[in-house]
Amino acid sequence: MHPVVAGLYERLRRWGAIGPHSRRGRRFGSFGEGSIICFPWSTIFNEQYVHIGRDTMIGADCSLSAGMVPGQTCLTDRVVTIGDRCLIGKGSGVVGHFSIEIGDDVWTGHHVYITDQNHDYRDISSPIGRQSMPEKPVKIGSGSWIGFGSVILPGAEIGEHVVIGANSVVAGPIPSYSVAVGAPARVIRRFENGDWVSVDETA
Repeated sequence: MHPVVAGLYERLRRWGAIGPHSRRGRRFGSFGEGSIICFPWSTIFNEQYVHIGRDTMIGADCSLSAGMVPGQTCLTDRVVTIGDRCLIGKGSGVVGHFSIEIGDDVWTGHHVYITDQNHDYRDISSPIGRQSMPEKPVKIGSGSWIGFGSVILPGAEIGEHVVIGANSVVAGPIPSYSVAVGAPARVIRRFENGDWVSVDETA
């Protein structure tokens, strides 16, 4: 890349980023000091229902939204809450309709998708894309790591200090201080009696 083009691109990245004092940042329900949404970002709407803590970074090409369409009145004030010192990887999506709560110090790999709503399929007279299921809250505990390409679905309740392995799918409870992998995700290790042990060893 030509140095002039590279310099312009770097300026564009700085100018296009969203911070707590930017015009776009002031639309959010709250936007903590030291936090940033990197440019280019993808889909962002209904920011007033999204709350971001301090010193959190949301990577480039991310989607961050509340509700189904821009301008929608949501059921709760805090549809999406992201805590302090979080890192949401490049190309990820956090799409809330009711309640997504991400604790402090949660990091994700690239291309992670987190949502509290899914599509139904049982009405064969209607396209699946037009069918929806009741929302189920999603919670990710503080200090956890969500690996590359993972999908966190409605009803997921991930505890504190949990590792979710790459490309896993979580749709239910994962206890604190554990490692879970797979689709659907299952616990393969947990912290017990002062040591990390495999689940098979404790059976």
